[in-house]
Amino acid sequence: MPEKSRPVPGSTGASAHGDSGTPAEVVPGGQGAARRSDGPKVRPRNGLDRYFEISARRSTVGRELRGGLTTFFTMAYIVVLNPIILSGADVDGNSLPFASVAAVTALIAGVMTVLMGIVGRYPFALATGLGINAIVAVFAATQLSWPEIMGLVVLEGLLITVLVLTGFRRAVFEAIPPQLKTAIAVGIGFFLTIIGLADAGIIRPGNPLISFGVGGQLAGWPILTFVVGLLLTSVLVVRKVRGALLIGIVVTTVFAIAVEAIAEIGPRFGPDGAENPRGWALQVPTLPDDVVGAPDLSLIGNFSLFGGFERIGVIAALLIVFSIMIADFFDTVGTVTAVGAEADLLDENRNLPKSQPVLLVDSLAAAAGGAGSVSSNTTYVESTAGVADGARTGLASVVTGVLFLVATLFSPLVQIVPSEAAAPVLVIVGALMIAQIRDLVWDDMSLVIPAFLTIALMPFTYSITNGIGAGVISFVLLRTAIGRPRDVHPLMWVIALMFLVYFALEPLQQIF
Repeated sequence: MPEKSRPVPGSTGASAHGDSGTPAEVVPGGQGAARRSDGPKVRPRNGLDRYFEISARRSTVGRELRGGLTTFFTMAYIVVLNPIILSGADVDGNSLPFASVAAVTALIAGVMTVLMGIVGRYPFALATGLGINAIVAVFAATQLSWPEIMGLVVLEGLLITVLVLTGFRRAVFEAIPPQLKTAIAVGIGFFLTIIGLADAGIIRPGNPLISFGVGGQLAGWPILTFVVGLLLTSVLVVRKVRGALLIGIVVTTVFAIAVEAIAEIGPRFGPDGAENPRGWALQVPTLPDDVVGAPDLSLIGNFSLFGGFERIGVIAALLIVFSIMIADFFDTVGTVTAVGAEADLLDENRNLPKSQPVLLVDSLAAAAGGAGSVSSNTTYVESTAGVADGARTGLASVVTGVLFLVATLFSPLVQIVPSEAAAPVLVIVGALMIAQIRDLVWDDMSLVIPAFLTIALMPFTYSITNGIGAGVISFVLLRTAIGRPRDVHPLMWVIALMFLVYFALEPLQQIF
């Protein structure tokens, strides 16, 4: 073994050294455990180090704290965005209260992320899943009341929990071939980039598909703020400055506050629905009048477990549960694969070692989100931002979770950070993740096409689940078409069938 470090195949190699710069070799299959190049394992310094395996993963407490902060600031937008998305939902003839949705969103994200850190011991953060929100919002607007659809979300979470406890969910995770797992990580890299560019207003809905900025120009101070943040963060990253992503968010936020104070730009969408294309996309970066606000937790427990079955029938309700379950199930598969790859925590088969506790907490989070009436909670791909800034263990998740809990009281302070200040980090992380494209097999079209569909559909359909589904179905079909069905794990046939039902869900609902 040479003296230089050897990254796990398919990783970016980021942060593979300790703070001292001592080379480390990642041990395949050892839950990210590392050892020095001369052989012996790194000894833990104390009980905290031993529990979270901080030294074993070549990290430090400082890195974990910094990574947890970065992840929080990258995904804190959900505290504001989730109430905006759900504000039209009907509960007993009234709209969901904005303040209560914000507080409960932060509370459940905080509790479940802390639980992920303590039980899962990996740097994964959880919050309300936006992709799942799109599904439940449609059903709530057309077929079910909000408490009834939240009851189905609770049932979906409990069902996935059963699948975890039986080992089925982990078996599905491990049945996906390495080619698709690598493609999933690359696709999520592009997906993050699209999210970042959209959050910053660089790309917007247009004719025929998307437009560039405002009328084809990068117009407006918020877009300039994003560009400044992107250039600054890029320089910090290539200069290998510790905490580059966190520094980028903080400095860009300060710049945004100064810009708003001078130019008084305001939001992109006013309270009367009027649009200001050159306004801030989500949060307006102004110093709040009140720093502390008492949380309104009245939404917790406002769900009807079996009300949906009574209203639309058993089969129709089960189809809704199935659609939510597929989206939740495979969003997590993609996120865990991508974040684990970025952190060099996957084994030689690109599986996450000791993943059962991670999948269990994620499943319980789905049920907890439904019980809190703020929609299913799931593992967030923005966790890669904290990983890219050094996080390797569950201690980072504890930090992120505690910050979400604090946000229930200090929600006005959280709203200072505009999406234009956090978006540059998503673009930079996307650049880090697509480097794994070098590990794909390129000389066999029966492998190239499934990988390409996985990568392409994630950003273009704004869905991790759609990308995985297209990849799985085409992989099973094409490997069989060239006479190599033995390359297909038996569970992959089951997964492909599930996705066929998922994609045909609308005509099935019309039948039943």
